[in-house]
Parts: sequence; structure tokens; C-alpha cells
Amino acid sequence: MNRITNYWKEFQRGNPEYNDVTEPQHFYFCDNQKDADECAELIVNKIKQATSTSVWWYEKYNENLPEIGDLGIVTDWNGNPKAIIQTENVEIVKFKDISPKYAEIEGEGDKSLEYWNKVHWEYYKREMEEFGELPSEEMEIVCEIFKTIG
Repeated sequence: MNRITNYWKEFQRGNPEYNDVTEPQHFYFCDNQKDADECAELIVNKIKQATSTSVWWYEKYNENLPEIGDLGIVTDWNGNPKAIIQTENVEIVKFKDISPKYAEIEGEGDKSLEYWNKVHWEYYKREMEEFGELPSEEMEIVCEIFKTIG
């Protein structure tokens, strides 16, 4: 078994209500090691409890939007499992309409809306520029709130 499967099996041993649940997908947040590792630690410490993926990304990569109850195994940049999260709420909000409260729940940096706007704009710009596209204030963001359960 690989380290992800081992991590999931260990979680199931301590949480038998998940014994019949298929191993969820695993992933890291962000597009670089420093941020991915920081986000994983913020999730382990239950500080980061939301993530903000662009609707553009879901459409570009033909991925399903998250749903309430979804599980995921969060890893660090190197694929080491760090936490298990469960989606509690999903809302689509325009970039310009992200609230200070949501930025605080996301838990990154100083948790301010100003910080959220700056780092997310830069992130969306990087992910879109390879396709010759740019973010906009009107673009839709999937605001996913989750809890750390393992």
C-alpha cells in the first residue's frame, strides 16, 4: 500500500463510520512548495477552513464542482498526507464580491480581504496566463468551506 492508502486506512480504524467509504482523492493546495506546505499546516491546525478555486479552472479541466460531504486527503507538496477534510458548504461568488469573513475563514496570511485579493489574483493570473487568459473582477470563484476531520 502507498502512503495515501495507509493514511486513509489508519483514519478508518479510528473512525469506523467511514469504513465503507472509498478512499478519497488526494491533492495539495497552491502551485508551489512553500505555499502548499504552509496551507497543509494551516489545515492540520484547523486555521485554513476554506479554499477558492476559479470556475474557470473547473471548466478548463472538466472537473466536477465540489459538493457538500465530499472528502479529500490534503498532502504537502511532496505528496505526504497531512489531513482529511470534508466539504461543508459550496457557494459561487464573483471575485469582486468575496467578503472579509470568507477571507478570514480561508485563513491564509493575515486573514484580511486585502491579503486574500492580492494572493488569489496573482494565483489566478498564473494559472490562466498559460492559456492566454486573464482573471477579472467578474470571474466566478467556487468558495468551498470545509472542516478538518482527520
